[in-house]
Amino acid sequence: MIRFPIGLAALCLSMAAIAAEPFDDKFRQLDELLPTPTTIRTASGAPGHAYWQQRADYTIRATLDESRRAISGTETITYHNNSPDTLSYLWIQLDQNIYKRDSDARMTATVPSRDAWAKARGPEDGYKFDALRSVLEKSTFDGGFRIAAVKDAGGRPLHVAINRTMMRIDLPQPLKPGAKVAFSIDWSYNINEQKVLGGRSGYEKFDEDKNDLFEIAQWFPRMAAYYDVTGWQHKQFLGTGEFTLEFGDYDVQLTVPADHIVAATGELQNPGDVLTAAQRQRLEQARTAGKPVIIATQAEAEAREKTRAGGTKTWRFRAKNVRDFAWASSRKFIWDAQGFKKDATNVLAQSFYPKEGNPLWEKYSTAAVIHTIAEYNKYSFDYPYPVAISVNGPVGGMEYPMICFNGPRPTKDKKTGELTYSSRTKYGLISVVIHEVGHNYFPMIVNSDERQWTWMDEGLNSFLQYLAEQAWEEHYPQSRGEPRAIVDYMRSTNQVPIMTNSESIAALGYNAYAKPTAALIVLRETVLGRELFDFAFREYAQRWKFKRPTPSDFFRTMEDASGTDLDWFWRGWFYTTDHVDVSVDGISEYTVGTKDPEIEKAWKKAQRDAEPISITDQRNKGTLPRRVDSHPELKDFYNEHDAFTVTNRDRNKYNEALGDLEDWEKNLLKEGKHLYLVDFSNLGGLVTPLILEITLASGKKYIERIPAEVWRYTPRKITKLIITDEPMVALTQDPNWETADTDTGNNSWPRKAMPSRLELYKTEHDKDNLMRDFNEKLKTKDDKAE
Repeated sequence: MIRFPIGLAALCLSMAAIAAEPFDDKFRQLDELLPTPTTIRTASGAPGHAYWQQRADYTIRATLDESRRAISGTETITYHNNSPDTLSYLWIQLDQNIYKRDSDARMTATVPSRDAWAKARGPEDGYKFDALRSVLEKSTFDGGFRIAAVKDAGGRPLHVAINRTMMRIDLPQPLKPGAKVAFSIDWSYNINEQKVLGGRSGYEKFDEDKNDLFEIAQWFPRMAAYYDVTGWQHKQFLGTGEFTLEFGDYDVQLTVPADHIVAATGELQNPGDVLTAAQRQRLEQARTAGKPVIIATQAEAEAREKTRAGGTKTWRFRAKNVRDFAWASSRKFIWDAQGFKKDATNVLAQSFYPKEGNPLWEKYSTAAVIHTIAEYNKYSFDYPYPVAISVNGPVGGMEYPMICFNGPRPTKDKKTGELTYSSRTKYGLISVVIHEVGHNYFPMIVNSDERQWTWMDEGLNSFLQYLAEQAWEEHYPQSRGEPRAIVDYMRSTNQVPIMTNSESIAALGYNAYAKPTAALIVLRETVLGRELFDFAFREYAQRWKFKRPTPSDFFRTMEDASGTDLDWFWRGWFYTTDHVDVSVDGISEYTVGTKDPEIEKAWKKAQRDAEPISITDQRNKGTLPRRVDSHPELKDFYNEHDAFTVTNRDRNKYNEALGDLEDWEKNLLKEGKHLYLVDFSNLGGLVTPLILEITLASGKKYIERIPAEVWRYTPRKITKLIITDEPMVALTQDPNWETADTDTGNNSWPRKAMPSRLELYKTEHDKDNLMRDFNEKLKTKDDKAE
C-alpha cells in the first residue's frame, strides 16, 4: 500500500485543470503539411518506379580576357526531356544578371537599420565590406550577360524572352517525352571584383605584384531545372537561394593566358599541351604518394608573376554526370596533389593557392580534402568523382562539383614581414575545406533544390562537417554543431522556421546552418541513437544520390529506415519556432505504507519529531512549571503511552491486513522502494525526450532516458513517477545539455545557483581559449561558410 498525503488531492485537481485546456497535439502526423505520395516519390521516402529527371549536356568554348577582366564564350546544350510532359519552351538561368544595375537583387537590397550601414553586407554572400562603396560600385559596374545569339542546331535564330535572371527559349517544335533538342548560345560578361561587389565568384587583384586571381562560377547560361514537384524552377535569383540544376556531361575548353595554371571541374584532357614535363611527372607521382606532392612549385609561381609570358593556352576538361562546372585561373597558383583510394573511391585531391596562402595551405588544404572524403564516405556513399579540388582566392567559401573556393590565409607579421597564421585561421581553413568539399555530397550529388530549401544542403552538410571535425582531433574548436551553442538563438525573436524559403530566411547562418545541424545532432544522439540514425541517414543518401529529393523525401526516409515515428520532431524543429525549455517544477516523495504498526507508528513518530519545535514550546521549556510534575498523582496510563504506542489491537489488525495484500504489494514492501512524483513543465513548446540524472543518498548517479512521447497527452505539464532503490537527493533534467534547453536554471531539483554574466566573465576571461574570438565571429555572421 502507498501512503498518499493530503497533497494528492491538489495534484488531482491540477491534472483536471490541465485536461480542461485546449489540446495541442504535438504528435499529430504531418499529413496536412507533406505532399501526397506518388509513384514518383513514395510514402517511404524513396524514389518510385515512375521517378524521372531531366538531363543537360554541355559543350563550352570560352576565353578569359585578363586585361579586360571579362569572359566570352559559346556553348551548345543538348537537353533531354525525360519527363512525361511535352515542352513548348525551355528556361535558362542567367545568374550573372544579378550584377545588372536594375536587377531585383540590387533594387530590393536593404539593411535592418541606419546603423547597420556601417557594416552592411552584400546580398550574394554575406561578406562584410564598406556599405557606401559597395552601393556606388554596384550602381556603376557594367555587369550581367550579353547574349549575342541563341540558335538551333541548324544555326537558325531562336526566339527568346529575358526575364531578369531567367531566359525563355521558345522551341519551333514542341519537345515530346523521350526526345532531345540541341541549341547554342553565344555570350559574354564582365567579371566582378569579388572583395568589392561580393558574390560567389569573381577576381582578386594583388597590388604588390600586379596580378589577378580568377575564381569563375555561374559563368555560362545554365538550364533551369524541371521536375515533378515544381515544374520549371524559375524563381528569380536574388542572391541567397542558390542553384537548382540538372545533371549532364561537360566538355569544356578554356583559353587563358599562357602562363596561367587552371583548376576546374573534371579531368584535364591535354596535360601535354599545358604542363611542363616535370609537372606531368609530379602529377603522376602524386596519384600514389603518401603525402601531397607539389605539382607547380612556389618558385615557379613567383617566376610566372614576374615574367608574364605572352600568348594563350587552351585547357580542356571533361566531367561526367555533374550538375555544374566551375574553374579558377591565375599565374600565381601553387599546385599540390595527393591520391586517395579506398573501396569505390579513387580520387586525386588537389589544392591551388597563391604564395600568400603559404605556409598554411600546403600543410593543411589537401590533407583536409582527403579527410573530408574519408569521413563523408562513412555516412553517405563512396565519393564517385576522379578529382576533388580546394582553391584559395577571394571567395570565402563556395562549392561546385569537384572544386570549391576557400578564403582563409595567413597574415604578414608587422615586424618580420613573414607570413604567419593564428589558431583561428588554421581551424578556419580546415573547417571551410571540410564544409565546401563536403558539398560534393550535398547538394552536388544528392541534388536538392537550393533555390527553395537552403537547409537541405547547408544544414545536412554542416551536420556532417561537425562529425568530420570531431574526427580530425580531440577538442576540435567548433562554432556550430553542439545543441548548447544554439540556445541563445533558439530563445530569440529573430527565428523563422527551418522550412522557410531560401530568399526569406532571416539570420541565415543560424536558421539554415546551425539550427538544422543542432536538430540532427539531437536526433542522432538523443532521440534515435547513433545506430538507427546512421543507418537511416546513409539510406537517404544512397536512395537520392544523383537524384533530386525534397524535404518530405528526407523526413519519410528517416522514419522509414529508422522504424520511428518522427513527425513530432520534424513539426517542432522544422515547422515552428518553438524551443526546448523543460522546467522541473516540484518533487513529492511517497513512501510505502507497510501496515506494520511497529514500523508505521515509529515512522509517524519520526515524522512528528522531525517537525520544528514551536517557538512557544522552545521558550516554555525549563521556565514554565507543570502541574503534573508537582502533582504526580495526576498521571495515568495515557501519560506513559501516546498515539505512537503499539497495542495488541494494532498487531491483530496488521495480521488481518497481511492476508489481504496481493503479491505485487508484498514484493513492493519487501524491496523497500522509494517513490517520487516529479512535475515537469514544457515552457518552450518544443517537446523533447527527458534525460534525467538521478542522484541517490549513497552518492550514486545514473541517467534515466524517457522518450518524447511522455508529452503526448498533456504537452504543457506532466507528472512522472520515479522509483528508486534508495532515497533520491537530487534530480537534473538534461545534465549534459544535449537537447538545446534554453534555460538550464530551472532544470534541477533542488535548484542550482546559475552564474551571472559577470561571474561567467570572471570565470573565463583568463582561460587560454585561442578560438573564442573565432567562434564568436562565426556565431554572429550570416555569411556563407558553405
